[in-house]
Amino acid sequence: MILPVIPAFAGTTGKNICPDFPVCFDRGVAMKTARVLLASCLPCLFLMAGLAHADGPVATVRVAFDRQGITSVQTEGFADKAIVRKVTADDPVRIASISKMVTAIGVMRLVEAGKLDLDADVSSYLGWKLRNPTFPDVPITLRLLMSHRSSLTDEAGYWQTPLGEPLRDILDNPHAWDARHAPGTYFRYTNLNYPVVAQVMERVTGERFDRLVQQLLLKPLGIDACFGFATCDDAIAARVIVLYDGNGKPVMDDNHGHRPACPVRPARDGSCDLAVYRPGENGALFGPQGGLRISGIGLARIGMLLLNDGTLDGMQLLKPASVQAMATPTWEYNGHNGLTYEWDDADHQGSFFCHWGMGLQILATQVDGCRDDPFGDGVARVGHSGTAYGLQAGVWLDREHGIGVVWIATGMPEKRVGGRSAFSGVEEKLARGK
Repeated sequence: MILPVIPAFAGTTGKNICPDFPVCFDRGVAMKTARVLLASCLPCLFLMAGLAHADGPVATVRVAFDRQGITSVQTEGFADKAIVRKVTADDPVRIASISKMVTAIGVMRLVEAGKLDLDADVSSYLGWKLRNPTFPDVPITLRLLMSHRSSLTDEAGYWQTPLGEPLRDILDNPHAWDARHAPGTYFRYTNLNYPVVAQVMERVTGERFDRLVQQLLLKPLGIDACFGFATCDDAIAARVIVLYDGNGKPVMDDNHGHRPACPVRPARDGSCDLAVYRPGENGALFGPQGGLRISGIGLARIGMLLLNDGTLDGMQLLKPASVQAMATPTWEYNGHNGLTYEWDDADHQGSFFCHWGMGLQILATQVDGCRDDPFGDGVARVGHSGTAYGLQAGVWLDREHGIGVVWIATGMPEKRVGGRSAFSGVEEKLARGK
């Protein structure tokens, strides 16, 4: 086989990219020698190909669908650059805050089963009184938690608390609360809301959150996905998409094709025995706010479920009224009744959050100061965005016309750049399918 001579990329040497083969890309190497060296350097060449567009995403996935099924799939780039594995729409990825939408669907299933009431004081489920210390007489409900109007904040932390430690330690911290706004009066996108929601789910069922979502949603829909990795099989864990930051550095799920040694945040002594975990103690353990690993195809199936008013493949998982309750606005920005950005996000991109339901964001808000329309067509859509560890993702549903889209981009910068909306230019391109 005769291999072509590949000239060096401008400004790049073989030594920089392929230190084991420092002359692979020398322009002056002889043809005969180049054939031998290139045979040894093929992995580097493929890696170079993956880095050729270093100013763009490492990987993108776009899945379009309607009420009947998938209508188009587009993929580009690498799920894992180190082994030159091309990304596919079946590869799971840590989908960040889109996890909240999936958690919310689980809540609605428990509401329909009579185990939860959206407007009950969650203290009755938790077994202790949950209150904003500044407003001790105002009860906090699932409806407020799921619509980010609970008055909780992320200033005391929200990430996965270690195995063996209670979530209540964070909730008892005064910094976890907004001292200026009573529950129900102000929108503040807060990750901590969803660990509380998950803890409530565990308390009323006695089941671990990750297993519960498998039972309520993922297994009935035939979706290979998991919160954390404890309920994913080895094959799915091996195919997870590595998350890279804007500089192409791996920052999450760089597992080298193996299941992580610990599927949750280990105890402070380093131990990881999930058998000691008591459901209802630490709702943050499995990352209900952002820890779901799911593929673009899997997300599209959840989108189809919502487009079909809770029915998919002839199976009804939710009543139409439950889907409508999630999509019904609970808050709309009026200039002073909430924050339009995520408090702890390095982006601090204002005008991103302007309209909210329960577990669902609503797009294309026609209010001054709002730029929440990545599609640029003014059409109202519901869904959720996800942003973390170099990922920018979204699942958006046009319920009136019965169509939806999922997009995933990795290797993205911390700030959303290049767009005319509050979304990034890459997301706007994926929204339009161009």
